[in-house]
Amino acid sequence: MTFGRAASALLTICVAATAFGPAAAQDAHHHSGPADGASTGFSPEAALFLAENDEAMERMMAAMHVAPTGNIDKDFVTMMIPHHQGAIDMARALLRSSRNEPLRRLAQEIIVTQEDEIRAMRLAIESDATPAASPASRTTEQDR
Repeated sequence: MTFGRAASALLTICVAATAFGPAAAQDAHHHSGPADGASTGFSPEAALFLAENDEAMERMMAAMHVAPTGNIDKDFVTMMIPHHQGAIDMARALLRSSRNEPLRRLAQEIIVTQEDEIRAMRLAIESDATPAASPASRTTEQDR
């Protein structure tokens, strides 16, 4: 599967989660126990997914709110890592609740690709932290 298809599928999952997650989570918060099919009107699998998905979205959104440092590369990675982790967490929630094999395979692919991208972002920002010669320390032919 290409990155474009995986990203498109993830967007579809996120849109569905945004549409259904808050209502189910709000309903679940009004009950003393965990969300269950009887209290939400959803099957136990759907209630579990919606609760886990809502938690993942809340963690992701909270972690993405960072104070800008002025270093656009660091700021970008600092926001994108929780975004990608959110996709991983949502995919894992789907794996725990869904029996739809094509979507389960897609969720597994999302986990692998998003973990790879998180590693790549961390490596890129770490390698960027290694100071190269600063512009002030470089000499040009004109300076000699």
